[in-house]
Amino acid sequence: MLRPTTACSSPAMSHEKLREVPVSLPRTFDRPDEPWYRYVTIDLIWYVLGYTLFHPWVACIVVLCLRAQYTPWHALEMRIAIAWAMLMCIIGIFNIFSDRIAYGRPREVRLDDEVIVITGGVRGLGGLLAETYGMRSANVAVLDTTKVDDDEAEDKGVLYYQCDVSDEKQVEAAVAKIVEHLGPPTILINNAGIVRPASILDSTAAQVDQYAMLPTHPTELPKSDIHDRTFRTNTLSHFTLLRAILPHMLRERRGTIVTISSVLGRLGAANLSSYTASKAALLALHASLRAELAAIPDAQDIKTILVTPGQMGTDMFHGLKTPSNFFAPILSPAEVAKSIMGLIERGESGQVALPLYSRYVEVLGTLPVGVQALTRRWSGVDTAITDAGLVQKVVKEEK
Repeated sequence: MLRPTTACSSPAMSHEKLREVPVSLPRTFDRPDEPWYRYVTIDLIWYVLGYTLFHPWVACIVVLCLRAQYTPWHALEMRIAIAWAMLMCIIGIFNIFSDRIAYGRPREVRLDDEVIVITGGVRGLGGLLAETYGMRSANVAVLDTTKVDDDEAEDKGVLYYQCDVSDEKQVEAAVAKIVEHLGPPTILINNAGIVRPASILDSTAAQVDQYAMLPTHPTELPKSDIHDRTFRTNTLSHFTLLRAILPHMLRERRGTIVTISSVLGRLGAANLSSYTASKAALLALHASLRAELAAIPDAQDIKTILVTPGQMGTDMFHGLKTPSNFFAPILSPAEVAKSIMGLIERGESGQVALPLYSRYVEVLGTLPVGVQALTRRWSGVDTAITDAGLVQKVVKEEK
């Protein structure tokens, strides 16, 4: 029987018998049907090519097929096919060795032996990850400010701890409860994040926060709260969770840490200064975390995953349009969740960068400044928030 949840507390859930879990497949988007060509994107084309023309096995099969037709070895088409197959094999082998040098050997992962902690796991990407692992009878604990009904929590097979991850004391209390109820955490998915669209001029320097947690998209915000709350939730909470959970992973000598950043952390954007800066900080945090773990002998089986997605079809940026559906499609949370779960369950470190442009967006910084300016202008990255009407009004503080 479940007990009512309180701040940083959890119900005592029994896993002795199997539960019937209602399953509803996630929809890609809540939008009307569109012409078929709207679903053709550069990501889809790249995916298909990756399993055909650019796949070493397929390239070698082409050579065998030509030879089966008695094509002479000296024939031009045979030479091209052999050269292409060799190139694809060399690239494939190089990538395998590159990943092994960078990330080491994968660790063994058994979901029934893992304790998964997800921040911001009630809605959006975090909610999808939590529910999916819950349906698979994994040990899942969610930290979120939103309170979840006990019956709903039992149906999903997830333990929900009502907790503000920007508050260090609440996090420490919640982690202590997780250890008591489920055991030492071995998988941490730092997903919690908020966005407060506002210009740099409409804010003051970081001050001590005096306000309760605000809705995701309020129409008005106290001036001192905009950036302070964003940094404490998007950035400082990662430090807090790492300090609370990493010691348990080191004692267990295994674990996986997932850092959810954003492609905007590499690009920046007008009226999103606090959000983009807080996400950019996570890129450096992830690199520093990897460097520190590499120097600890007991951390060889603690894996790290960096996630830098583009725009997802969630409530956070609802109404925002991308400049091109072909080059910059809106992501389904299911696509990102699938990639994250794949790396976690293979026991590998790595990066999840979707859609395709987010993998190579850093190249933009190497281009001439004029080209960079034209690219930003064409992409609309600096006008999208304003065009979507998401810039929030700011109220002046009373002295």
